[in-house]
Amino acid sequence: MNFNNRNFIRGLCLMAIALLFGLVSMNYTIGQLSRSGPGMFPLMVSSILFLIGLLTVVRSHFVDRVALDYSVKNITLILLSLVGFTVLSQYINMTLGIIFLVFCSTFAGTSYSVVRNIKISLGLIAVALVFKNLLGLSLPLY
Repeated sequence: MNFNNRNFIRGLCLMAIALLFGLVSMNYTIGQLSRSGPGMFPLMVSSILFLIGLLTVVRSHFVDRVALDYSVKNITLILLSLVGFTVLSQYINMTLGIIFLVFCSTFAGTSYSVVRNIKISLGLIAVALVFKNLLGLSLPLY
């Protein structure tokens, strides 16, 4: 099979995540397109994500195979970034959590740029501010 093909595995992971969220969204009222319920949006997004995953799996059979490699260091950095984001957001504030997430997770990449990290952090903080102020979400940004 294609279990050493990064594109194939990427598609399977997208499909698995889409199925998980799609099935959970079925626990909520879906409603109709004219009057949607709380389960409509996650169901639609997960359906689109599942389709993208399916297309990725099919495409993986027609493009050159890309070997799947594992880097324990990179996996550890990403997990540390997520845990740090959660802890900092819970006990201090989400702005500091976002900054930590960006600066820590980019150590897993191939290049590191402080200027790029600042721009990404500011963009994510701006999105969080929009969610807080325009959508009324209770986010502990400050």
